[in-house]
Amino acid sequence: DGQAKAMVVTSSRREAVRYHLAMVTYAAAKGYRDVHPMVAFSGTVTPDEIIPEEVTETSRLLNPDLKGRDLRDAFDTTEYNVMIAANKFQTGFDQPKLCAMYVDKKLQGVDCVQTLSRLNRVFPGKETFILDFFNDAEEVLESFLPYYNRAELMDVSDAQIVYDLQRTLDEEQIYHWEEVEAFATVFFDPRAPAAGLAAHCHPARDRFAHRYREAEEERRRAARAKRTAEQSGDRVGMQNADHRQHEAGEAMDRLDLFRKNLQSFVRVYEFLSQIIDYDDRRLEQLCVYARHLYPLLRVDRLEDDEVDVSELALTHYRLTKRAEHELWLGEKEGEYGLKPISDVGTGKAHDPEKKRLSEIIQALNELFGADTTDADMLHYTRGIVNRVRRDETTMAQVRTHTTVQVMHGTFPRKLEDAVLDSMKDHRAYSMRVLDTPESFRAFAAVALRLLLEEEVN
Repeated sequence: DGQAKAMVVTSSRREAVRYHLAMVTYAAAKGYRDVHPMVAFSGTVTPDEIIPEEVTETSRLLNPDLKGRDLRDAFDTTEYNVMIAANKFQTGFDQPKLCAMYVDKKLQGVDCVQTLSRLNRVFPGKETFILDFFNDAEEVLESFLPYYNRAELMDVSDAQIVYDLQRTLDEEQIYHWEEVEAFATVFFDPRAPAAGLAAHCHPARDRFAHRYREAEEERRRAARAKRTAEQSGDRVGMQNADHRQHEAGEAMDRLDLFRKNLQSFVRVYEFLSQIIDYDDRRLEQLCVYARHLYPLLRVDRLEDDEVDVSELALTHYRLTKRAEHELWLGEKEGEYGLKPISDVGTGKAHDPEKKRLSEIIQALNELFGADTTDADMLHYTRGIVNRVRRDETTMAQVRTHTTVQVMHGTFPRKLEDAVLDSMKDHRAYSMRVLDTPESFRAFAAVALRLLLEEEVN
């Protein structure tokens, strides 16, 4: 009866805006008067060769007839009948008139189920239709099967768990509530510029980064203190250093747990709020804030400038045929006898360079274990060696003293500093090296050998 509505699901916000512009242009060119699209996305999309200016979902270029209304309310009217989205409204969106979906995005598992289930709301005379440009039918079936006639709820979900998670997050004092409220004010205001959303998350990100760096540095200092105490036979000093290392490790673990709990809160609240009416403004505010804060707390990027790659998508690729081979067995005639054991002792000398590298790899295997690739072990060790090489005092000792003398000079301390400095990027390797005095001495021997041989070459 002219009330049907459709949703187009795209893989990114930029694609959603492009789809919208293309649909409007196409409908106008064809003279269609009954196609009224809207585009829904969070934040801003910058201009490119197709998008002429920076836009938000409330820009006049995209949704000029919103007039301050919420997108859900506007979509429920006759003014709009096609919603184009990337992630927004894929879950928790109830529109009974939605009957058609066009999917141009990879969907898997529960994400697939939740997205396609937007069509499941009942409406008189409604029939549903899905046109999927991306996913195989078998993949969609595999996503739905666990939830069709098989899934059983083993126990009742505890609605209070969101409050428990909120209290746990609050206690860490990473964010302050005035920051959460300021973020939510901008997020829920369709007239507010979305470009400033991230700025409200920066104070919490900076606190998290400061605490994490402090804990890492304290663990390095404790490791150095322990090494010094071991060399001097100071048992009390060793115990104090162990205690400091343990406390620093616990501080880092708490921060890691905070980040995980942040994501857990978002997932649990978004799920349970579809079933339970919490009627709690603070929970909704924290949910949208936590969803934006979480990607800023990556511990491997605390020192770097913020780079948002959430919308990164593969747009072009090229396949190049390098060669084609046919390998046939049993085609050629001739005698192919296997020689008996008669050439023992006649082997040729190995390539010295390969032999040297093999010995180094064998020594590293004994230290790191065979489950680590040769390339990764060499890359890590050479990185440490290069850090030591920057110290001129140490290099002067390496060039002019014997191996025994070098091991009693500044080399061990500089090597230990380099290992500690690399702990952020290579924690597993560094902890293995610093595990025992024996493992450190074994690694020092390999590192010094590399340093000496590269100096000669």
